[in-house]
Amino acid sequence: MTRGGSTARAAGIVTLVVAGLLGSAYVLGRSLVPDQTPPHSTGVTTSADGPHYADQPSVGEPGGTRNASASNSARPVETGQDGSGRDAGGDNLFGAHATTGSPRLALTFDDGPDPRYTPQVLALLSEYDVQATFCVVGENAQNHPDLVRSIVDAGHTLCNHSWHHDVGLGARSADAIRSDLLRTNAAIRAAVPNAPIVWYRQPGGAWTYPVVSVARQLGMTPLHWSVDPSDWELPGANKISATVLSQAEPGSVVLLHDAGGDRQGTVEALRRILPDLTARFELEALPTDPT
Repeated sequence: MTRGGSTARAAGIVTLVVAGLLGSAYVLGRSLVPDQTPPHSTGVTTSADGPHYADQPSVGEPGGTRNASASNSARPVETGQDGSGRDAGGDNLFGAHATTGSPRLALTFDDGPDPRYTPQVLALLSEYDVQATFCVVGENAQNHPDLVRSIVDAGHTLCNHSWHHDVGLGARSADAIRSDLLRTNAAIRAAVPNAPIVWYRQPGGAWTYPVVSVARQLGMTPLHWSVDPSDWELPGANKISATVLSQAEPGSVVLLHDAGGDRQGTVEALRRILPDLTARFELEALPTDPT
């Protein structure tokens, strides 16, 4: 072998050794850098029509793979002496109200207000002389203060539904939860300064002890539901109507949506169910002084 060949061979060996050392150093360096997790999903997507909300928590979110409404929304709630709540199926509600506590039935509408659907809902409720409860999202209240005023002027009750429908809010710090709820209340009161806000509904029903505790500290009673037709999944007016009419009973809190997506099916279902419900039950807006 020539001297030049020996030199080339030695250079090749050195190159391989250096490459190996550099690869090891890269792997070691990567192991020392924390994983960069993506920002927490709020369940909000946007479109030309405005925000759309995914109402149920996904796997790993507070509240489990799906909340109480996804499995059997009509299950009764058992409340212990310590005030903690757990429905009969084992889902934690941490004391959130799932019934009216009276023979009266309550219709509740989440995620609004929305300029297309909220006025239609208000018109139907007015036609049947029914008062309801509207769980409003802070960013929508800020964007549509005129609709918040219309809700209050019609005698309906307001409920805080977080700033931008953050299903994971209950997993955040108490300070973050408090900031979110106060920001939402401020947006509501910018539209209706003297309107009471005494109810809070956690998006997706993903209740945790911290979110319930902070809501109560701010003077709001946590509000769940007992009848859920899953109208957010867009099953159509027929299915929404059938679910509500078959599951409604004295004391029911019915979960519907007037925003967060295409809610025309909900509006049509409401047109169908109001004659039946008003014939069978006394419907009420939840009180503004819950005990």
